[in-house]
Amino acid sequence: MPAIHRSAAAAVLAAGTLFAVTACGPDGPSGGGGTAAPPPSTGTSASAAAAGGGSGVIGGITLPTGIPTSLLEGLPKSWDDLTRWKFEDWDNWASKHVFNNPIVKDFWNPDKMGDSKPADPAPPTAKPADDAGVTDPEPAVVKAVPVPRPYTKQPSGKVFFSAEGGRGNCSATVVQDPAHPGKSNLVWTAGHCVHPGKGGNYFKDLVFVPAYNNSGASSGGKKAPLADLAPLGTWWAKDVVTSPQWLVEGGGTGDAANQYDFAIMRVSNQTDSGKSLEETVGGAVPVWFDAPRDKVTATAVGYPLYKPFDGQELYKCEGGKPTRLSFDPKRPSMLTIGCNMTQGSSGGGWFAPMPDGKLALVSNTSIGTQDHTSLSGPYLETVAKQALDWIAKKK
Repeated sequence: MPAIHRSAAAAVLAAGTLFAVTACGPDGPSGGGGTAAPPPSTGTSASAAAAGGGSGVIGGITLPTGIPTSLLEGLPKSWDDLTRWKFEDWDNWASKHVFNNPIVKDFWNPDKMGDSKPADPAPPTAKPADDAGVTDPEPAVVKAVPVPRPYTKQPSGKVFFSAEGGRGNCSATVVQDPAHPGKSNLVWTAGHCVHPGKGGNYFKDLVFVPAYNNSGASSGGKKAPLADLAPLGTWWAKDVVTSPQWLVEGGGTGDAANQYDFAIMRVSNQTDSGKSLEETVGGAVPVWFDAPRDKVTATAVGYPLYKPFDGQELYKCEGGKPTRLSFDPKRPSMLTIGCNMTQGSSGGGWFAPMPDGKLALVSNTSIGTQDHTSLSGPYLETVAKQALDWIAKKK
């Protein structure tokens, strides 16, 4: 079986170290990303930006260049205002940025899951805000170790999608649904695993495959039937939410948009077994919002692809206490742990024990160093909690 596609790797310069987006983009040399836009000019009028593609400031939001008018509909007056959004505000925003993902029966098969290829790294762009006291030195590298099989005892799996230019995949996690205890159909992943960011549209054919390659049938390049690759079924995304910051600013390179690089999907089983995803998998993890940084010891989990990995095995890095990485000191610093996992691990969950000892999700993989020495993920606070509350309550 061909190697599973992972990411369009994008680079950013940080204290002499190249950072690469551990994204999961479509096939092709650009990976659907490209280089980040130049810093916007605060002297450009808001009306010019809204009219079709300049840079500017609307309220307290500094916009990148090239924002389509349609993308600005429902934009909060400032990113600070976003923390005060209620369900109705999120619902209004979602109505302006519609996700449409009709089920195509038997679309995903082993060949389609295995025919994607990683793209080349993009040029360096942004520099972390290390002079603002919000970025720490890079942690020591931690070697990833295999997660023991069977994977059916794990809340992890793979996301697959179609995008302009081809197909891609990411890692993801089954999380608890506060509105449907014990019967969650919610999956947590990275924003760039569902949407390319600025100027783009939601990916198509978006599915979650829990316990991917549970038996190891496709390991080592072997051909395997769909029943072995997807032992718990293929779950199509019905609803998706990502942060407005990612949708408006995100792209193929690591920068301030990655500080809000998360997404949540509501999925359904196309076979309609009557059981929820949580019941089918056997569990789901809670999301620990505003987790105290000094009390978090994080373990990142995912399906990395680049050598020495092959995208068919679930790995983990026990990274310990995360350090901080920030491109914008006004936004919550990302969590960073030492880890040698490569592209394909994007969107994979970061787990930490809560005070009661139960494991919870505290982040997801967003970017990593070019040399595969560390991974970084968003710090999940008010905006992420609001997004989860919205999709949990959405009919």
